[in-house]
Amino acid sequence: MLRKFLLVAFLLVATLATALVVVAWNHLRVWDTVVTERFRTHRWSFPSKIYSDATLIYPGLDLKAVGFFDRLRDLGYRQVDDRVQQQGEYRCDADSACDLFLHEPLPGAAKPIRHIRFEVSSGNVSRIADVDSGAEVFSFELEPAVITGLYEGVWEERHLVALPDVPPLLIRAIIDTEDQRFYQHRGVDVVGVLRALWVNATKRRLVQGGSTLTQQLMKNFFLTDARNLRRKLREAVMALIVEHRFSKEEILENYLNEIYLGQRGAQGIYGVWEASRFYFAKAPHELSIAEMALLAGLIRGPNYYSPFRDAERALHRRNIVLTVMREQGDIDQVQYDAAIQERLRLAPIPTKAKDAPYFVDFVRKELADLYPADLLTSEGMLIFTSLDMHLQRLAEQTLQDGLAQLEKRYPRLHADDPADQLQACLIVVQPQTGAIKAMMGGRDYRFTQFNRCTQALRQPGSVFKPFTYLAAFEKTRHSDHPINPATHVEDEPFTWEYEKRSWTPSNYKRHYMGMVSVRQALEHSLNAATARIAYDVGLDSILETARRLGITTPLPSYPSVILGSAEVAPFEVAQAFAALANGGLRAQPLSIKRVLDRSGVPLDRRPVEVEQAVPADTAYLVTHLLEGVLDHGTAAAARRLGFRRPAAGKTGTTNDYRDAWFVGFTPDLLAVVWVGFDQKRPLNLAGGEAALPIWTAFMKEATAGMPQGEFIPPPGVSIVKIDPVSGQLATSGCPESIEESFYSDQAPTVPCALHPGGNDLPTGLVPQA
Repeated sequence: MLRKFLLVAFLLVATLATALVVVAWNHLRVWDTVVTERFRTHRWSFPSKIYSDATLIYPGLDLKAVGFFDRLRDLGYRQVDDRVQQQGEYRCDADSACDLFLHEPLPGAAKPIRHIRFEVSSGNVSRIADVDSGAEVFSFELEPAVITGLYEGVWEERHLVALPDVPPLLIRAIIDTEDQRFYQHRGVDVVGVLRALWVNATKRRLVQGGSTLTQQLMKNFFLTDARNLRRKLREAVMALIVEHRFSKEEILENYLNEIYLGQRGAQGIYGVWEASRFYFAKAPHELSIAEMALLAGLIRGPNYYSPFRDAERALHRRNIVLTVMREQGDIDQVQYDAAIQERLRLAPIPTKAKDAPYFVDFVRKELADLYPADLLTSEGMLIFTSLDMHLQRLAEQTLQDGLAQLEKRYPRLHADDPADQLQACLIVVQPQTGAIKAMMGGRDYRFTQFNRCTQALRQPGSVFKPFTYLAAFEKTRHSDHPINPATHVEDEPFTWEYEKRSWTPSNYKRHYMGMVSVRQALEHSLNAATARIAYDVGLDSILETARRLGITTPLPSYPSVILGSAEVAPFEVAQAFAALANGGLRAQPLSIKRVLDRSGVPLDRRPVEVEQAVPADTAYLVTHLLEGVLDHGTAAAARRLGFRRPAAGKTGTTNDYRDAWFVGFTPDLLAVVWVGFDQKRPLNLAGGEAALPIWTAFMKEATAGMPQGEFIPPPGVSIVKIDPVSGQLATSGCPESIEESFYSDQAPTVPCALHPGGNDLPTGLVPQA
């Protein structure tokens, strides 16, 4: 009976064991198929990157004014004390010369001259030369900076590198540190596991891990970070499968591209190439033995051993790796001694954020209309924009400082709750191209992501007035009674009758100046005088002019619109005034300049698109009037605050003091500033008091490194010296004269009748270039 029972038990156990083996074998076959296929077809997700614009360096450029050295630090250039030999290095002698070895160009970029030497005099570039050939160079570009990435979940920043492109000593350093028996085991190292168990038991703490490189790779590719037996078993089985199906070289190459090696803000640093750039601003083949050892030492704890976090701890870890490399015979004693003595030379850490969040949101919305979301977050597209990071930082700093100063000067404006705080926006545009160079949509993106540049609709107030004067000059140009800058208009209370209703505009503080010139009416922002001109010209002509210039928000057809009662976005105001600054040519707004795929193949290129919105001569007449606004009109405070460059602009204040504006431009740069409360509470400040100081502070810094340009009269315009009272040619007898612009066929030819000046000839004609 016992023998029979034992036989049955044996058969039962054998059957169960066989079944288990069959089930296990089937599972293993399934795993083999799945793991092999997933490993073979594994694709990393590459976040698309949004870049700033490149920076052109040329003779005459003021390096300090354009933030040149801040730009170098942002781009990861490192300063050296001796000879510049490798990409990413620079050396500058005190105000005499700089040597700069440019980084490898981005995909799709032209191959530039790499090693540059430029001479410096009084802070300005005086001469540029190619170090290798000695030939003079007339300009070069600093590459664009990464502003941010577009990613899903976690930003994994990596640059794929082929195994032959990784220095053999770097590979040996990693193998010596992480898996010395890598070429002997078949995925799981039993000897290594036993050794780790013994060391950990004797030390009574976790000192060594038994995972091979292949196991680490399986965990990163397919599993979670959970620490349990089930995950370790799956990891081991997967490692055995992959080692059976793939070569050591394939596994190693994947590992070198996959391994996590640190953190840069939101960016995770993955792979040896990206880590090499992050820590040392070098390509892997440029690393020294000591630097290779440091990277290898990071794998066990990238943030714990980070040299940016604790340099002494990182050096101690590096030296341990160097010792292991010597013991394994990968370096000799001479190399070891030199590497141990090598001091830490890290890439510079950017000291300022580069995220430009309001601008990035604006770009994201444009991209969303062009590409699927999964393409943007996984295919590593390169998106080059118009943003100037130096101007962006200036915009952020001056806007925040300006609001703080307003609150200090007027404590009633202060609010503790961020939702109730005084707000502002600042947008900067290059008039000739429409390129958006900086954008601050609010005071602080952390508290409010609402972009007041593009999303807020606010009353522009007197900022709208120049459109009336444009329409007036253009419409009456060939009439019997043309309106020109010297035309006189009555500035007295005036009632506009329309659709059985009436509207009576009033001046600021109900102060009226009587008979004034068109120039005086705009310079001093006189409501009554402007309304009289608008009445004569007709509302439809003014609204059409505004639309042609770039005001796209529908405007109601009632008279108060001409004084800025209809709400528009600051972005539209910037477009319209940029057309004025560009001689009547309206450039389409440009934020994205070009888009490339990860290998540099162009996907989209945005050319500069312009159209003639208003005639160049008409645009100049109004620009010339707006120069007077800064020189002796409502924006004269800008001159008192130290802004000396030729510029034109217009203040804007709404009747209820809820919106304060200033829009102003030089020939090459335009900025719009709006200040107010989101809840539309009264500021009780005019545009010249609230917005103008912010604009002035920004433009003083922003234009400091630019060549000083003038507004050049186009063909068809004459600049004439006239008597401001009579509007006729000034004579030697006139107590005062001004330079005024006219259509050439309307320029005065008669000497001033009020001040004849004896037998003198008129002095009014100004020679034109």
